[in-house]
Amino acid sequence: MYRYDEFDESFVRDRVNQFRSQVERRLDGSLTDDEFKPLRLKNGLYLQLHAYMLRIAVPYGTLNSRQLRQLAHIAEVYDKGYGHFTTRQNLQFNWPKLRDVPAIMDLLADVEMHCIQTSGNCIRNVTADQFAGVAADEVEDPRPTGELIRQWSSLHPEFSWLPRKFKIAVTGAEHDRAAVKVHDIGLRILRHPETGEVGYEVIVGGGLGRTPFVGKVIRDFLPKGELLAYLEAVMRVYNAEGRRDNKYKARVKILVHEIGTEEFRERVEAEYALLDGPTVNAPEDEIERIARYFAPPAYETLPPESETLRAARAGDPELDRFVSQNGFPHRQPGYITLTVSLKPIGGVPGDMSDAQMRAFADIAERYSFDELRVTHVQNLVLPHVRQDDVPAVFAALKAAGLATANAGLVTDIIACPGLDYCALATARSIPIAQDISNLFADEARSRALGEIQIKISGCINACGHHHVGHIGILGLEKSGRENYQITVGGDASEDASLGERVGPGIDGDQVPGAIEALVDVYMAERQGDERFIDTVKRAGLEPFKQGFTAYVARVGEPA
Repeated sequence: MYRYDEFDESFVRDRVNQFRSQVERRLDGSLTDDEFKPLRLKNGLYLQLHAYMLRIAVPYGTLNSRQLRQLAHIAEVYDKGYGHFTTRQNLQFNWPKLRDVPAIMDLLADVEMHCIQTSGNCIRNVTADQFAGVAADEVEDPRPTGELIRQWSSLHPEFSWLPRKFKIAVTGAEHDRAAVKVHDIGLRILRHPETGEVGYEVIVGGGLGRTPFVGKVIRDFLPKGELLAYLEAVMRVYNAEGRRDNKYKARVKILVHEIGTEEFRERVEAEYALLDGPTVNAPEDEIERIARYFAPPAYETLPPESETLRAARAGDPELDRFVSQNGFPHRQPGYITLTVSLKPIGGVPGDMSDAQMRAFADIAERYSFDELRVTHVQNLVLPHVRQDDVPAVFAALKAAGLATANAGLVTDIIACPGLDYCALATARSIPIAQDISNLFADEARSRALGEIQIKISGCINACGHHHVGHIGILGLEKSGRENYQITVGGDASEDASLGERVGPGIDGDQVPGAIEALVDVYMAERQGDERFIDTVKRAGLEPFKQGFTAYVARVGEPA
């Protein structure tokens, strides 16, 4: 993990002190709410339906146990005893009092955390593959790149007031687990096919929200040492030419769409040619300094397979199911990576209590080299677990209520906070997720269905990534009622695609039945062990539209 140096420490502390003064002036009336708004947003503080919400940055999703314990302390003392992990690998507190926010930020600074650039029209928290550094299909760990971008972009004087928010994701693997094609900039680390040199494929103009797009490749190969100058060129073009007259058309995806990929590429390359690369790009010794923080831990030399784990799985079907479903192969012999679901049946996706945070911190400290990851699908990961230790880890997770074996299954649902919390939402997301989770609570049935990614958003802003759900659910308001549109065929992987609507909007209480109907179509059309998304791509949307239409005809369209 990256560790703060003296500059980082001073930088974050100064920001806390600045915001403390701003909060004091808001509380004594020296600043109006309108004057205070841009100041709080620059520090990750939102005003939601019922209270303020504070968003904490978790760069590229990596935490240690000390940081998680501090988050647990904040949840217990300053919130309502829980935090909410988001689709940007961040954590949100939904109930802080304004007067307490500077104290919370001080506590975060004590453990090298902050809320800078988790809001506002700036470059947001950089996200990455949750299996970074352990996956066998990885060319290179993407987290050093994420840290380099974080340092370059933090309070960048030219890009602190962009036309709109800006999101960057990085993957170093063949299989995209970071959804790079639906970000403003997606970076894929790869090797040059002829020279073997490590560099980047640069994808621009992806994004979800009101107008979703899959990003376009504007550079097939960018040498690694030229990254910051090229990003600077992209950002200059966007900052100069992105629309500021209409916030709904201000994202870089709209600019790319309106002028075309080739024209956008030409403008970026022209800007890039004007830049003095050595003054913008990080020196090689700085790149190496950052990379050293992400060196692999001190693994033991172990057999590829653990007899201890094999015997334990044979004697404990529950453990066996957990390892089969939530385990991920580790590149180091004798180790395994474990996804820890924050989606218990009927629970709130992404929520974690302060007690669970403390228990999980203890597990990570003891069994995973003091490291844990946040995923963009609102789960956590123990990246480095000895196979011999898995039975003990499972027992500890089970005691903490964190042993649900549903990673990637139909109950592993993404859901934004929706109308229960968010001032922008037009419908509820959480109750819909809970109802679907309860519908598919039977473990044997859920496993038989295989991978089905359901993603739910409570408004058109798409914080639940519904556009790229195998099944997407969008909640809207229609004639004073909550109305839900269902899409099928979305995919956030390297084969990224946007889902298409299968019929008219329906009432919330009809959504679980609609999902059941779509699953029935899948099972009827499925060939062998085909995944849901593969069946959709092979069979097309028509069978799913027919199944949905038949369901609506049975239950009746909303009044």
